[in-house]
Amino acid sequence: MNAIQAFDNKITELDNALRVGTSFDIIKKEIMLGCGARAVFYYIDGFVNHAVLSNIMVHLMGNRPSVADCIYNIPFADVEHERETSKLALAVLSGATVLLADGIDEAAIIDSRGYPMRSIEEPDHDKVLRGARDGFTETLLQNTALIRRHIRDPRLTIKLIRVGRITATDVALCYIDGAADPEFVQSLERQITEINVDALTMAHETLAEQLAPKKWYNPFPKVRYTERPDAAAAMLEEGSVIVLCDTSPSAMILPTSFFDFLQETGDYYFPILVGSYMRLVRLLVSLLTMFLIPTWYMLLRLEDIVPEWMDFIKIDKPASLPVFAQLILAELVVDGLKLASLNTPSTLAGSFSAISGLLLGNYAIDTGYFTDEVVLYVAFVSIANFTQSSYELGYALKFCRMLMLCLTALFSIWGYIASFFIIVAMIATTNGISGRRGYLYPLIPFNGKALIRLFFRTSKPKPGER
Repeated sequence: MNAIQAFDNKITELDNALRVGTSFDIIKKEIMLGCGARAVFYYIDGFVNHAVLSNIMVHLMGNRPSVADCIYNIPFADVEHERETSKLALAVLSGATVLLADGIDEAAIIDSRGYPMRSIEEPDHDKVLRGARDGFTETLLQNTALIRRHIRDPRLTIKLIRVGRITATDVALCYIDGAADPEFVQSLERQITEINVDALTMAHETLAEQLAPKKWYNPFPKVRYTERPDAAAAMLEEGSVIVLCDTSPSAMILPTSFFDFLQETGDYYFPILVGSYMRLVRLLVSLLTMFLIPTWYMLLRLEDIVPEWMDFIKIDKPASLPVFAQLILAELVVDGLKLASLNTPSTLAGSFSAISGLLLGNYAIDTGYFTDEVVLYVAFVSIANFTQSSYELGYALKFCRMLMLCLTALFSIWGYIASFFIIVAMIATTNGISGRRGYLYPLIPFNGKALIRLFFRTSKPKPGER
């Protein structure tokens, strides 16, 4: 087989692998090199930096001494060489440019990617009063660069793993060598590598469901997320592992324990006393969101033994609906309004809040379906849910609250007590992606210093002390 026929066969193989001509955005561009040899560029329109690619083409069409000089001396920083057709096709689909030249067995992979991306801005649901205003985006390379900007240490290691037979999604495993637990890093890398799925359809959520044991009935979150590079960098310095997925602006923080959700980035941008106070208030309010309504309902069921100084909890004007039905219906209405707000245009968000907050609440009381007390307690709990940033934990507390309500309605105080132990058992048996630490660390196994740091904002811990 002569060189010309081998070159034509290589082009045919890559044409078939990429299905050139079927999709309009897969571009095949043939040029004549300056040395007189043929060359073919493959790239996806919209994924490449056209200015960079144009400069490379102009350079190659100039006076070059040989084909080898054109392929192996491309004036670009990131160039690799590959023979295997499947890897060349994957490179094109990942956004790189592939160059084939007549007379050379290897093809050049030019990383001239220029993904469409949004600007780096502070995440909407993870804001701070002080501190950095940058946030992760949907571009993996940009996210790793943001972490590198915060950590200028050669020990920072970022490994790339491709997951998904169809999507081949890039997943980055980030850790600081010497700070992170090496056994946990190796175990996590092996688990991600062995994931056998067609696609990471929902990015981090799909990845988390593959890594964590599946228990659909347990609502407590197994992974903590952040969209802030400064928070991710701080956790890396403390020995955590960060997992980034291409096309997702969220970073997974591993290992994760239940008590880690008490922390927020804003706590560390204030003095120790202020940060500790904010953390304790967040803990107290979170407990109230779960226990306030069930405890109030349980006391209503036992109003004969309620002392006089607690008469304020009693209902003066009963409504047409039973209290239990009011509470369950109010929970469902609040969730319905939340879902409706997600689809409300931003220009109408203020009007929507006024209508839902004022009209529905007032009319529910005036028509006699709801009592003032039910509306008050449900409104407080709905607002208080936003004191902690984890959306998943908010719904976990909500499900626990509804469980306590239902068991209290069925079995009175014994149902209330039983529901408390059921919730504790669910937390204790949650199998998160926690390595050797466990989901209840630092309570089990006990680590006094780490436990104090979770409840009170202290000075930054040293690596390995978490």
